[in-house]
Amino acid sequence: MRKHYLILLLWVFTLLINCTGEVTSPSDHEGPEIIKTGKLTGKVMSQNGTKPIGGASVFTFDDQYKIYYTTSDADGNFSLEAPTGNHTIYIQTGNGSNFRTEISANVKENENLNLDVSQTKLNQVAKIAYVKGSYDKIEDIIQTLGYAATEITTNDLANLTTIAQYDIIFLNCGSRINYSNTALYAAIDTNLATFVANGGSIYASDWDVAYLVGGTNNTNNCSLAGGFVPDSKLCSKNTGNSGMVAATVNSAGLSTALGFSTLGIDYDLGSWQKIVNYDPAYWEVLVKETATNDALMIRTNHFTATGIPNTTIGNAPNTTFTTVCISLPGNIQISISVPQALVPYLVALGATVGPCSGSSNSGYIYYTTFHNHASGNIGNAGVILQYVILNL
Repeated sequence: MRKHYLILLLWVFTLLINCTGEVTSPSDHEGPEIIKTGKLTGKVMSQNGTKPIGGASVFTFDDQYKIYYTTSDADGNFSLEAPTGNHTIYIQTGNGSNFRTEISANVKENENLNLDVSQTKLNQVAKIAYVKGSYDKIEDIIQTLGYAATEITTNDLANLTTIAQYDIIFLNCGSRINYSNTALYAAIDTNLATFVANGGSIYASDWDVAYLVGGTNNTNNCSLAGGFVPDSKLCSKNTGNSGMVAATVNSAGLSTALGFSTLGIDYDLGSWQKIVNYDPAYWEVLVKETATNDALMIRTNHFTATGIPNTTIGNAPNTTFTTVCISLPGNIQISISVPQALVPYLVALGATVGPCSGSSNSGYIYYTTFHNHASGNIGNAGVILQYVILNL
């Protein structure tokens, strides 16, 4: 009996030896684990449920922290393959720091779970402010989407404590008044630099490029005094003529979110700011004039400056989310916000903390030569401005 037992042990040991003489375990011969999945479908809507949101990120993670990711189409619709079981589904625009929603869902194998629109409304996390303008009312579009914004004044921009309460500030065309008070605008320049360098985002339209690069109520030359964006990065002159301009959407992500790649922009006011020079390594062109390739809408998150104090901006003290960069198959990188508890596990799989491009601390600066002026129908330009609001 003992002899048979020893023979059996020898036989088992032999099976566990591979051809190189190394000991293996039965699990070494198993194939990759097959993840069971189901499908989630739905429609991303604005907070008030009236507007579909295109280009929103929709994603979740499995138990090994692998990401399952898709985006909503121009009509807000999405279809996400997701691992089975109870999971948190994340819906975000931009990098998720300002607008996001979380949903609990029980995914079943080979079944489709359609999420109700009451679940997929995109929530506002950011605190938003705007400065009233003479020719532009971005606050109307913000409110049309069901989001809230607080009016502040030009004088408020000179008070860092006031603007540091907000995550996003919208500067409407024609808001730059009382420029003769040079001390006021010097303080504004310093505060806006501090705001953006610490993660706050700014949108400026048309004449209000002067907040960025200097000038009075508009700019008529390059290298003007004032502003906080280096003159080498941007020059805009008030030389645009009224009329329809054929435009092309220059960003694949923006085009997918909008559902179109060409449009006509009606510049029906007397004059508007033309972008005559910009640094392409600093700015991303989102919309350009078709005939001339002149930039009409640009953005950057590359702002840096020396001597900027560390200042807490907006919701930063209250958030439990962190922005990370994750690589998808096809060498595609996405910036998303995730709960801080997930960060170490995602980093272990190759994610990096911070956005995929730009300065790790910089907020976004969006500049559009067009806006939602009160004197005419802005058509598809209005949908672009909705995108701007949700992606700051």
